[in-house]
Amino acid sequence: MAQKKIVTHKERKIVLGNFISLTTLQSISYILPLVVLPYLIRVIGMEKFGLIAFAQSLVQYFLILTDYGFSLSATKTISLIGEHKRKTSAVFSSVMTVKLIFAGISFIILCAILYFVPKFRNDWLVYILSFGAVVGSTLFPVWFFQGKEKMSYIAVVNVISGLVYAICIFIFIKGPGDFLLVPLLNSILSIISGILGLYIAFRKFRLEFILQKYVDIKRELRTGWDIFISILAVNAYTTTRIFAVGLLTNNVITGYYSLAERIANIIQTFPMDSFTRAVYPRISNVFAKNKQRAVAIMFRIQDGITLGFVVSLPIAYFIAPWIIQIACGVAYKEVVFALRLLLAAVFFVGANNFKVQFLLVCGKQDLYAKIHIAAALTGLPLIFILIHQFSYVGAALATVFTEAGVFILTSLIIEKLAKKILKSN
Repeated sequence: MAQKKIVTHKERKIVLGNFISLTTLQSISYILPLVVLPYLIRVIGMEKFGLIAFAQSLVQYFLILTDYGFSLSATKTISLIGEHKRKTSAVFSSVMTVKLIFAGISFIILCAILYFVPKFRNDWLVYILSFGAVVGSTLFPVWFFQGKEKMSYIAVVNVISGLVYAICIFIFIKGPGDFLLVPLLNSILSIISGILGLYIAFRKFRLEFILQKYVDIKRELRTGWDIFISILAVNAYTTTRIFAVGLLTNNVITGYYSLAERIANIIQTFPMDSFTRAVYPRISNVFAKNKQRAVAIMFRIQDGITLGFVVSLPIAYFIAPWIIQIACGVAYKEVVFALRLLLAAVFFVGANNFKVQFLLVCGKQDLYAKIHIAAALTGLPLIFILIHQFSYVGAALATVFTEAGVFILTSLIIEKLAKKILKSN
């Protein structure tokens, strides 16, 4: 009886459906690279692969700017609005307006970097072609579908896009000279997916674009600010790792480290990310009605996720050479070593993931921001210092130390917050 009171059958059904949709999406998005990567590395070489990875790490900063935390703040807002179409259209229009403005600003910043910085100017076309991913991400209203708990639309569009991308890689990439087609194909398909996502949102949910006043745009900026700062801080010590390796070493080493981090990210997020994204709008609704029940759900979910990593990560450590062999075609010892180090960071992230997200559910965006700002202030200099001393190994070590700090700090804050909520009953 106690278990039924914590999570209802209807809630399980909704979350399970969204979880299956997102897991399907993740499965395809992770399996396809494992099919494409060995071919891509063999055909264009590790140096060009590293250059593309470096360009993607730069573009990632613009993805953060255009997202502006809406993946969490706007998702929560849409989930709480419910079926009120006028309010939904207003929020949708405000968010899309801000995202499009930031996309334009991002392109101007990129052009300035390419013009004034020689390291980027030499391969300017790679960065320009990679920027299409920002346009596609801006257009695709993932946050809206999440808020509506209709993740199947995200899954369908992205699965089709991923399959077409993989097929195009095998058809069009035939030698090192074709490396520019890799970011070009990725950008084209990303933009097409974004347009299709918009079409579905307008058609299925009968949205209308409402020209927004400055006060409405300002409200959305204010709502997403703390989360944006947090995400910016997070990426100051996550995305920056590949970027810093590219700045301080060379394209080949960047390729090695980016491969290790990409595989570690798969282990870290699959299928945990699908589950937490599916649960987020639902637990936001639960918290609005019953805070104590939401706390109980949060701890139950986090304990289950942590147990999953305790079981799976030792296995991943021992089969790391086999994983790299499958993913890259060759069991590069540099990639294996970096991956094994990164698995410790994966544990800390997994054991902390839902706790830190719960701060947003509670409306504690300020605490969420402070945790990640503190991590950025310590982690960012640590990245550059350790990479300078130990090359790509330093990036992996910095990741472990930083994520361990975030885990400890978040655990202390959540325990204190949970006690306060439970006492208020």
